[in-house]
Amino acid sequence: MREAGFNVRLLSAGPFVTMIDRFAVAPVLIPIALEFRASVGAVAIAATAYYFAYGLAQPFWGFASDRAGRIRIIRISLAATAAACALTALAPNLDFLIGARILAGASVCAVLPSALVYIGDMIPFKVRHAVIADVLAAVAIGTAAGSLGGGFFAHYFSWRLTFVVVALLAAVLAISMGRLPESNAPPSTGGPIAQLRQAVHRPWARFLILFAIPEGAMVLGFLVYFAPALESTGTNPALAGLVVATYGAAVLAGTRVVKRFASSTPAWVPIIIGGAKGSAGSLAAALDQHAVAILLASVLIGGCYAIFHSTMQAWATDIAPEVRGTAAALFVTSAFTGGGIGTGLGAFFAQAHQYRSLFLLAAALSLPVVVIAALTRARYPGSVLAEQVEEVAGS
Repeated sequence: MREAGFNVRLLSAGPFVTMIDRFAVAPVLIPIALEFRASVGAVAIAATAYYFAYGLAQPFWGFASDRAGRIRIIRISLAATAAACALTALAPNLDFLIGARILAGASVCAVLPSALVYIGDMIPFKVRHAVIADVLAAVAIGTAAGSLGGGFFAHYFSWRLTFVVVALLAAVLAISMGRLPESNAPPSTGGPIAQLRQAVHRPWARFLILFAIPEGAMVLGFLVYFAPALESTGTNPALAGLVVATYGAAVLAGTRVVKRFASSTPAWVPIIIGGAKGSAGSLAAALDQHAVAILLASVLIGGCYAIFHSTMQAWATDIAPEVRGTAAALFVTSAFTGGGIGTGLGAFFAQAHQYRSLFLLAAALSLPVVVIAALTRARYPGSVLAEQVEEVAGS
């Protein structure tokens, strides 16, 4: 059962803000390139560096949350995010901007994983996916707000304004989340090395953490080029942001669907359904880069995130319950490392305006990822410790 004081709406506000920061970048790559008189490929380094920083900083935050508490780490992360976004908004040149985005990625990365781990501490595994769907609904709205806000502000005012808004929201939330109770998970013992060994002790944990690299490349790595691909056809940033924002609407709709059937359907089923949407979305973007095709691709990839990726995230909260924060952090590290690899690889195609080849590569990657994910999740026996924890919680 849920602990007293558990407030999923307040908890969801943190991931909402982080998604604005993350998805505001795609529609402003070209406006930033124009202001700093740089190539799109050079500006895309900021997005790539953000992903790598987001992933590589995860173990630090995971170790810290296992020892200091989930809510405390979320609040520290939001405060650091506020500072990083303020620096992004003030960036006088591209090098400064890249540095600010690295700091933002390393700061903001603790919020969503820690929120999911917090849910893992507070909610039994059998009904956990439905609660995670509520948080992912806020992620969807933040995603749409980031795409819309980034494109709108860049076209009518300045691309910097979005990051000012994120800085203010993050600062307010860093204070407001003090009302949430800490989770009931006992602090981990031993140093970071001991926590790391516990996190990767089980074969299933090692598999899922490594598998998150290609899974992250598929789900997170290529989406950032939807808006630039559309803008390359002559579409303005505001309209491109609006089209790509349908990704957020699709995530929101997908989370509502997942919430209804997650507890009664084998997990490999949403993996196949969501994975098929991801493959179809990449193919749609490869066939044409105008508004209708990119809109369809955004909707399909949004469905993939809500149905496929959320299932993988829920799985990651179960692989090592005794060091849940560390294990989930390692999963996210791998996923965003994969996302960074995909984004970095995509920059070479984007620089040459070879968007068709870029999205065909994404489609080709998705097929084996989905098949392997479905087969392995069907064989996963579940965590014995998780079952013991649930029995204690229910007693």
